[in-house]
Amino acid sequence: MSINLLKRMESSVHSFLLTLQKIYAYMCDTSDAIDRFQKDGKGKLNELTDLSNAATDFDEDDQNTDIFTVGKKVQIDLRDMDYLSWQREIKADVDVLETLIHMTEDISPEYDFKLNQLFEVIRNKEEHPINPGNKKILIFTAFANTAEYLYENIAPRAKEIGLNTALVTGSIEGKTTIPNFRADMNHVLTCFSPMSKDIDVVYPEDKNKDIDILIATDCISEGQNLQDCDYCINYDIHWNPVRIIQRFGRIDRIGSKNKVIQLVNFWPDLTLDEYINLKDRVETRMKISVMTSTGDDDLINPEEKGDLNYRKAQLKRLQEDVVDLEDMNEGISITDLGLNDVRMDLLTYMKEHKDLDHLPFGIHAVVHGDKPGVIFVLKNVNKKINIKDRNRLHPFYMVYVDMDGEILVNHLQPKDILDEMRHLAKGRNEPDKELCKEFNRITKDGRQMQEVSKLLEDAIGSIIEAKNEEDIESFFSAGTTTFQSGGFSGLDDFELIDFLVVM
Repeated sequence: MSINLLKRMESSVHSFLLTLQKIYAYMCDTSDAIDRFQKDGKGKLNELTDLSNAATDFDEDDQNTDIFTVGKKVQIDLRDMDYLSWQREIKADVDVLETLIHMTEDISPEYDFKLNQLFEVIRNKEEHPINPGNKKILIFTAFANTAEYLYENIAPRAKEIGLNTALVTGSIEGKTTIPNFRADMNHVLTCFSPMSKDIDVVYPEDKNKDIDILIATDCISEGQNLQDCDYCINYDIHWNPVRIIQRFGRIDRIGSKNKVIQLVNFWPDLTLDEYINLKDRVETRMKISVMTSTGDDDLINPEEKGDLNYRKAQLKRLQEDVVDLEDMNEGISITDLGLNDVRMDLLTYMKEHKDLDHLPFGIHAVVHGDKPGVIFVLKNVNKKINIKDRNRLHPFYMVYVDMDGEILVNHLQPKDILDEMRHLAKGRNEPDKELCKEFNRITKDGRQMQEVSKLLEDAIGSIIEAKNEEDIESFFSAGTTTFQSGGFSGLDDFELIDFLVVM
């Protein structure tokens, strides 16, 4: 349920508020039913508001919606329940919901940053069209009430800059800013994409009634030719990446007269995504799709180029191993598909240097770079710990931290860190003597590593929360360095493989 609510927040604060209010009313009705039962000894759950159809309000791939089947269709006698404890928990939830509702109600459209950002994208596209004279924009959202919210707040502002807007969903009547316009789906779509829909034949009397902005749900994500448009926006991201491909496929079609077309995705901010993990889930599912298909149709990760031979080998492993493709705590990693460049460099290096297994842990190098800091490579040695089950390179963790302790790239972005390391180190076969001399001067030839030690603490602290004080010096074997620092947790869970100092 919390994931469902947060997914609503990712869509829009308006959608989030409506869902909170619906659950709040459901909770209050339940509490009132228990009060009536305590007074007269009668009461069943079938007296409550019937929410058996409320699950349809949710994104079809959301989970845990079976709670809404409890209602008039399923009768439960309150005498068979611990209704006192249940009501106590309900009242606690009601208090939380009241607070959330009051806070969310304060976020009016003028303070809705995401909504205002959408309008800025629209304004910029209108002022600087990517194809001469083409002002058309297709905006998708997973929820009908978000679509209504966008129409109510975008349409008037778009009208001010000369753009007509229309709304199409599967659950409410269509709307448009064109006066005396019959807003059924076919009519709206034809006026939005008049050339591809042959408006001269179908609605010859309306060929001058152009719709510039179409706000829609996934009711039009399949089978519609809308290639007059050259700009598709995902205002929220569907759990299923195939849906994103279908959305973009409305404008990415044979017969398009546009030289270029653009897909724009509104991803949740980092704080929200920590809870719903939407970006990782969708990107992972997209990689799974790419691995089993052509290798060149990843709309979310355009830099990913699948290698057919490598994918064939991975698929063979999938036949032989039992693997959770989405968690990927161990075994095959779908992210390997995007690491071919790094892998080929490593294989070439290993052929020329066959004694890599004898290198000690804790070694380091110093390089020039635009973003001073340290890249740490760690290995998790506690089999019971895989931090939040999200690191696809487990048991290895890489963190790039700047000299002030701020995390530049976290452990959930291994490809970004590997690309950065490859960029910094490729072609450098010998140590930079001047940089090494400067680093040795700062650290007194490795005897005073407090500053780097603190950065290591920040790096591990970004992976797990600090709990117990430990001595960091055991990260290093005798005779290598003697890190001395304040304690932090993680010592028993990680080994330091190596680190790259960027100066």
